[in-house]
Amino acid sequence: MKSFWQRRFILEILQKKILNRKKILLGVTGGIAAYKAASLIRLLIKNGAEVKVVCTPNALNFVTPLTLSTLSKNAIYSHFFVQETGEWVNHVELGKWADAIIIAPATANTMAKMADGLCDNLLLATYLSADCPVFFAPAMDLDMYLHPASKKNIITLKSFENIELPAGTGELASGLIGKGRMCEPETILEIVSDYFSKSISLEGKTILVNAGPTYEKLDPVRFIGNYSSGKMGKAIANELCNRGAKVILVLGPVKSDGLDTRVELIKIESAQDMYEACSKAFTQCDAAILSAAVADYRPAVRADQKIKKKADNYNLELIKTVDVLKSLGTMKTPNQVLIGFALETENEFNNAQSKLKKKNLDFIVLNSMNDKGAGFGKDTNKITIIEKNGKSHTFDTKPKKDVAKDIITVLESHL
Repeated sequence: MKSFWQRRFILEILQKKILNRKKILLGVTGGIAAYKAASLIRLLIKNGAEVKVVCTPNALNFVTPLTLSTLSKNAIYSHFFVQETGEWVNHVELGKWADAIIIAPATANTMAKMADGLCDNLLLATYLSADCPVFFAPAMDLDMYLHPASKKNIITLKSFENIELPAGTGELASGLIGKGRMCEPETILEIVSDYFSKSISLEGKTILVNAGPTYEKLDPVRFIGNYSSGKMGKAIANELCNRGAKVILVLGPVKSDGLDTRVELIKIESAQDMYEACSKAFTQCDAAILSAAVADYRPAVRADQKIKKKADNYNLELIKTVDVLKSLGTMKTPNQVLIGFALETENEFNNAQSKLKKKNLDFIVLNSMNDKGAGFGKDTNKITIIEKNGKSHTFDTKPKKDVAKDIITVLESHL
């Protein structure tokens, strides 16, 4: 029996309807805990979610399609083809439809197939087609749960960024007592609701990001530039979208592939272009994260025609470009947060601290070219965040999408 506090907590979740209008795809596999799917569907729908159910063929030995379809108010999918009509069930569309997939119960067999990328039923095909968060609730007997293979598969699935709904301890179908009970529907609702409440933590905020290099033209075919790929800035923009922010990305002359479709993209080329676009956008923003590698100098004169190779020497005069970060620091109001990046090769920490103060930043993200896994063009980064109050946080080398999460978590504390 649930305690008073458990009942009150579930009631609070249902009243807030955190999952309102979220599209949840529930995957039910062939374990005795499949009967809990009925309660889970009811809780999800009470919370405002739209629910569709995909069953493995074996799941239908434990729970009937009529029960699941009646509760979910949608047809149940269990095969690649509708048996009555022969119509193909589009697993790709199912995967793209969902805001989240919950596989509960996740049997040892299903987890092994998910971990190895096997695809012999509709649920697995849908799982492999999805690009939304996936939650899985291990459910099996004690010895199966404790087997090294099951432990390895759980670790593998979590390394894919799937989210474990941890198994509970109690009496199991075999009569053994131990770990392996499927996570209770109320706990699943709590974990999934908590995930989505965090994911919209920046709802109502507008945030400017800049990324990539700038190119300063010498003539119609040559330019001064750098090796920035824009990967870090794009990862930041995507994570901001995932947390509910409206995002304006001012991107230098690099590809915009892998960018969330919700991002408002402004493409530019030169430092002057970057300054004009960022200055205009910043007035409507709550915060700005400036990760672009903006050129410090540009040619004093730009040739209208291609410069010919005539003399043995060619003298090139360079003049300073506008300092985009410093300009926004001057514009910044007390209600705005401004974050800069410092890519350093020597005296890294002191140089970053100096930049933080001179440009009126709230915090600065330091990368060192001397750190393995950091620098231009890489898929990983290693950062230290230095705040204006003197606090600093050093992080391990991580994929840039995880570095983006660390940066934005600190940003949230400033907002």
